[in-house]
Amino acid sequence: MARVLTILLALALPMSALAEDVVLGLSQKQVRITTNFDGSEILIFGAVKRDAPAPDSAPLEVIVAIEGPSTPLTVRRKERKVGIWVNVDAVEVDKAPAFYAIATSAPFAQVISDTEDLRYRVSIPRAIRSVGAPMNVDDAASFVEAVIRIRQSSGLYQLNESAVEVTEQTLFKTTIALPANLTEGDYKARIYLTRAGKVVSDFETVIDVRKVGLERFLFNLSRQQPLIYGLLSLAIAIAAGWLASAAFRVLLRN
Repeated sequence: MARVLTILLALALPMSALAEDVVLGLSQKQVRITTNFDGSEILIFGAVKRDAPAPDSAPLEVIVAIEGPSTPLTVRRKERKVGIWVNVDAVEVDKAPAFYAIATSAPFAQVISDTEDLRYRVSIPRAIRSVGAPMNVDDAASFVEAVIRIRQSSGLYQLNESAVEVTEQTLFKTTIALPANLTEGDYKARIYLTRAGKVVSDFETVIDVRKVGLERFLFNLSRQQPLIYGLLSLAIAIAAGWLASAAFRVLLRN
């Protein structure tokens, strides 16, 4: 029995010695959205903590993913019929992140295997969950592809391959651009360390994104008092139109 315990302990020691943990730093853990907010950039840097030298079997790769709050949404397809565009099909997407950015230290297919991607849901298509679709819709996958395409064009979905700089298999850093059209909420920052396509360690923290000042007041007013918000918007539009008309008349007189 003592010999069995000794063998098990000897086997366990190398495994624990090869453990690689992430020590992470962020240039900012809070993003404040104001009326003049035009986007931001977050520097993500860190180190790998080990109890033994890095193994030589495969190089260390790093994946950085920042995911915004996820919500369900309805994707509709329009077709032109009798000269007008009408909705013909609709698919309910169960959960799609409002923002999702990935940065890798090498091409995505090299840093993580398809099996590990399926397990951890790292890639953009696997971060979106669409369980089922109506029986009359044959190409339901194209609706998810449309969501990705539209949000990529607006900077809300990003895949930045080979954008993570890794130094001496220990230090890493990258930057993630946050567009102006951010949704407020808790943004998950996840770090994956991989070797030979397999995740050997992962770490997660939260970035707080919130509206402040006038932006927060207008947001709360639109949600809590929609009638007042609508009347206020109408009054501002009328006032702006009247001021533009008055300025135009003054210019004509001169």
